[in-house]
Amino acid sequence: MRMKIFKSNFRILSLLLILLIFTSCNRDGIELVHDGQTDYEIVFMGNATESQYKSAEILQRYLKEISGVELELVDESSQDLNKNKIYVGNIKGEDLKQQEIAIRTENKDLYILGGSDKATKYAVYEFLERYLNCRWYAPEVEKIPVSKIIDLPALDYVYTPDITTRTVHSRLFYDNPDYAEQQKVTQESFPTYVPSARVHTFHKFLPEEKFYKSHPEYFALRGDQRLPTQLCLTNPEVLAIVKDSVASLFEQYPQSKVISVSQDDNQQHCQCDNCSKIDEEEGSASGTMIRFVNEVAANFPDKMISTLAYQYTRKPCKTKPLENVLITLTSIECDRSAPIAEKCGDFANDLVGWGKLTQNIRIWDYTTQFTNFFAPFPNIHTLQPNIQLFRDNNAKWVFEQHSNNPSELFELRSYITAKLLWNPDQNLDALLTDFTTGYYEEAGIYIKEYIDEIHAKLMEDKDFFLFLYGDPSEAFSSYLSPEMLSKYSQLFDDAEKAVAKKPEILARVKVARLGGDFAELEASRKNFTDRYRLLIPNDEGKKIINPLVTTLLDNFKAITAKNNITLMNEMGFTVTEYLANYMSALEVIRMPNVAMGKKVVTITKPKKYAKEDPMALTDGALGGSSFYANWLGYEGNDMEVVVDLGEPMGINTISLAFLQVTNHVVFFPEKVTYSGSLDNEHFENFGTINNPFPLTKESKVNDIQYFKLDFDKRNARYIKVRAKNTQTPYWHHAAGLPSWLFADEIIIN
Repeated sequence: MRMKIFKSNFRILSLLLILLIFTSCNRDGIELVHDGQTDYEIVFMGNATESQYKSAEILQRYLKEISGVELELVDESSQDLNKNKIYVGNIKGEDLKQQEIAIRTENKDLYILGGSDKATKYAVYEFLERYLNCRWYAPEVEKIPVSKIIDLPALDYVYTPDITTRTVHSRLFYDNPDYAEQQKVTQESFPTYVPSARVHTFHKFLPEEKFYKSHPEYFALRGDQRLPTQLCLTNPEVLAIVKDSVASLFEQYPQSKVISVSQDDNQQHCQCDNCSKIDEEEGSASGTMIRFVNEVAANFPDKMISTLAYQYTRKPCKTKPLENVLITLTSIECDRSAPIAEKCGDFANDLVGWGKLTQNIRIWDYTTQFTNFFAPFPNIHTLQPNIQLFRDNNAKWVFEQHSNNPSELFELRSYITAKLLWNPDQNLDALLTDFTTGYYEEAGIYIKEYIDEIHAKLMEDKDFFLFLYGDPSEAFSSYLSPEMLSKYSQLFDDAEKAVAKKPEILARVKVARLGGDFAELEASRKNFTDRYRLLIPNDEGKKIINPLVTTLLDNFKAITAKNNITLMNEMGFTVTEYLANYMSALEVIRMPNVAMGKKVVTITKPKKYAKEDPMALTDGALGGSSFYANWLGYEGNDMEVVVDLGEPMGINTISLAFLQVTNHVVFFPEKVTYSGSLDNEHFENFGTINNPFPLTKESKVNDIQYFKLDFDKRNARYIKVRAKNTQTPYWHHAAGLPSWLFADEIIIN
């Protein structure tokens, strides 16, 4: 009997022990809200700053939105001893790093802590996202769950981001400070910088207009000529002027901590004997730069002097930057089809090299195609390994340059990049799935499939160079082939059908589709297939505008207008200009043109573009705003070609289009002369068209002009075109380098 009683008591004791262990393991688990009731209050520090108080308010607002219960906000001195607490801010005075956040439970209390005001706010948003499943996909798109019960397990989460200054160059963050805080990125592109001296500052310190004529020795020696492209960094007077300018700017902006002393945006650095000697000693043109910047920085020990490791200064030198010199290392040249470590090993090596010289490294990375904001740009799979590369090499400050203005998958790219900067080790596919299903709802599965498909197709082409300054035309045999474009179009059709009864979500899908629509429009310029071409035959065999092109143009116009999308590229080429240019192209292609398909012979040699094929001038494929597609290019020489019409005929109009992209050294010709001949030997001058928009500093950066000549009818079989290249002016950043001339589609009637 005693044994039975003992066994029974042992079972009870065991059960009690198990229950005790379970209770002990969950002793810090808490129930903030139960069935519309709470015994919690939110406590902020008695000496709370406005930011700390706002953090507590944010928590209060979202807890109410989730549960319907409004927790009281009190400072330390007003606590109710009978209530449990949610402490916001470092009330316990823990030794937290400035960027560190901590979220933990103790007994029945919850602590949301940060090592600074900003970190406290980040901690609140991290708590809401990580433990309550709140999401902020875009400034006006949040997903907040609803529940009458808010249960939490025992928490002990501590995190310090390795990248301490995180910037995503997107107006979604710059125009919406709350969204920037939700995604834990900076609210401006250059925080703590002197506003007027953020990058490419040499021309600001010594303006060409003020100094060049009187002191050419202040500027770069290129060959045997001084040019205002860069500064001569071994000239002591230049150093003195820059020091004075920096001092003046810091005096003007005393709250600013950083100023940029950096090269202008070109590679025309000084080659004088003194500068060249230092560069040779240092093993890199960064040698003169670092020695110069160190001299400046020594005068401002309590400030930071930023400079660029960019293009000709990217390779590290031997001289160590001073402790208050910030190296901004840029990856502009890199292939984006694969991680930088795989496709751009020289940059990775430079990153390691600079890391041996300094701990002050700021990365300036790039994430979209700047010549065509809406071009599909399948580099999303490279964002994570690239950011991890920067993190692993001790880059504490990372600037990810999006387009700022809307571009392909703009919201998604902004969100994903911000998330990866905060924690580079997150599951990228899970992030993509979370965003696409949250932001696009039922359409998300199709947009995620589009993203997966286009990236997979690119990865099949191991030799493809995905360039920041490329063009969709480069991918028409790869991830933008006619077959793939049709596939993407079908996926977006399915996406639109899935949310057809949700106008707000449908509008988001249509914006996401702009990239594919743009690619289809550009493919149609090439007259690729029966589907992708500008003109098609109707039932009577007459050439009419392709209805697909008309639909795409109408949609592009409507969607961009509705969403206040105005720019097509970084050169300022507008949506309005793009549409007008396209409509003009449709008018041109419908014109009677006796030159269509006729043989073209080059007298002077073109270079590189349009495969150097002169038939680009008569093939019916019309060039757009980018020189990559359909434009015949000439570098440094004049254009001279002859079109053979096949037989003599009467003509009275000749027109030829030219492209201008001034920052890429592409200018309109000075003049164009047209002449005709019956025998290809004796040519009669029909007339000359002078450039109606001569090149100035105020010239339109990105433009297309037709050089059209009307004349009395003449008989001719051979038409000669001479276009005189415009020389690069001394004030241009490429002074001393040959300029480009680009021509396309000659129209003769």
